[in-house]
Amino acid sequence: MNQINEKDKQLFRDTVDAEVLMNKDGVNQINKAERKPAFTAYSFVLDGRIGGEEIVNYAQDGISEKQINIMKHGHIDNTASIDLHGYTPEKACEALSNFMYHHQFERFVHIIHGKGYRSDNEMSVLKTQVVDFLKQHPQVLAFHSCPPKDGGAGAVFALLKK
Repeated sequence: MNQINEKDKQLFRDTVDAEVLMNKDGVNQINKAERKPAFTAYSFVLDGRIGGEEIVNYAQDGISEKQINIMKHGHIDNTASIDLHGYTPEKACEALSNFMYHHQFERFVHIIHGKGYRSDNEMSVLKTQVVDFLKQHPQVLAFHSCPPKDGGAGAVFALLKK
């Protein structure tokens, strides 16, 4: 079986994921000029500071309790999802940057980072990296660990700017 290289994957994503929202009259609402560039100003963590079973959450000022509860209870349908199990912090940031770029017009995204059971001292490096990345990302308004049905403490829902 042939492996698809990263360049081909990116070409496919750029072609297929190019979202053009239409209004009720069939007129484009978003043109490519409105697409924000991929976020690349993130930093990397060296150590895990967050335990695998720890619930994580963050919200900028002004985010309603209703929005937090939507994420907390998983009342989100058909959201884009990425699974980062097995990624290094560097690869996770690169993948998250691309993922967020391609889904920047969505309201919520689902990020599965795992609980870090194989991490030293029961502190998850990848989970810590994802939390730090999301706090740095300019489009992220809030995030919260998922309910058990969506990955529990091993995943987060993030609320993005419109």
